[in-house]
Amino acid sequence: MTILDAIILGLVEGITEYLPVSSTGHLIITSSLLGLDRDETVKSAVDAFNIVIQGGAILAVLGLYRVRVLSMIRGILGKDADGRRLFTNLVIAFLPAAVFGVMLDDLIESVLFKPWPVITALALGGLLLIGMKRWQDRVFAAADDDDPEGTQSRFTEIEHLSWRQALIVGLLQCVAMIPGTSRSMMTIVGGMLVGLRPKQAAEFSFLLGLPTLGGACIYKAFKSGDEIAALGAAPIIVGIAVATVSAAFAVKWLVGYLASHGLAAFGWYRIALAIVLAALWLGGVVGFGPDQPADEASPVASTSVPVD
Repeated sequence: MTILDAIILGLVEGITEYLPVSSTGHLIITSSLLGLDRDETVKSAVDAFNIVIQGGAILAVLGLYRVRVLSMIRGILGKDADGRRLFTNLVIAFLPAAVFGVMLDDLIESVLFKPWPVITALALGGLLLIGMKRWQDRVFAAADDDDPEGTQSRFTEIEHLSWRQALIVGLLQCVAMIPGTSRSMMTIVGGMLVGLRPKQAAEFSFLLGLPTLGGACIYKAFKSGDEIAALGAAPIIVGIAVATVSAAFAVKWLVGYLASHGLAAFGWYRIALAIVLAALWLGGVVGFGPDQPADEASPVASTSVPVD
């Protein structure tokens, strides 16, 4: 892997990690177009690399949401009730992925890390987001912070989520163990379903990504330490740095976009991406492994912790 490869993959990872579009699908296409999937040894290292550079996405959220992170630290120390409640809810939301991700890792990797499951997940996720936009228009249309009728009372603030609501978001996050689904999509949708506004649902999704992505990075580093070490320090440092900067821009943009728009645009994009990925794979442009039948290969991000 060259430094340029690391820059490109870091850019793709950072931009797509927190958008509800599936970073896995984008990394599959990018890795193949860069020719990084033609050799099994190289591909294995790249798979690990694509998980580890998610550390950049973690750093971006830590920087952008440092006030909430500090509030949670104060809460742990018994000095901030809202921070303690938010921290507790994030732990509750994270636990299902932590448990089922490790339990089902090998099973999901062998059964679902194949072309058609990824392509199908992309398309179905697109339909879900289009449907969510219609639901959002109906349920959220009358709600505004300045609404004189007080309809905003139906909504919940992040700090006031109940443990049951947090658990629902966490269980929906587990659906993202299916490659191509998108962790951010499921947690944003989950947040909206339990009563968060789109902007706050996205923020809860970003914060939930801290333990989820962190756990995936540590798990992958432990599981694939030799492959990662073979890449050398320079590509990893560069990839993480680029992912940090690009993820920060993507998060800021998404929060602003969701404040006045819905999720439908991402839904149509996912469907288009599924079509493109299917065409590239069937045309032999994008591969899911070197010299393998397509249904025996495994795409990028081979861990069932919901990381994308």
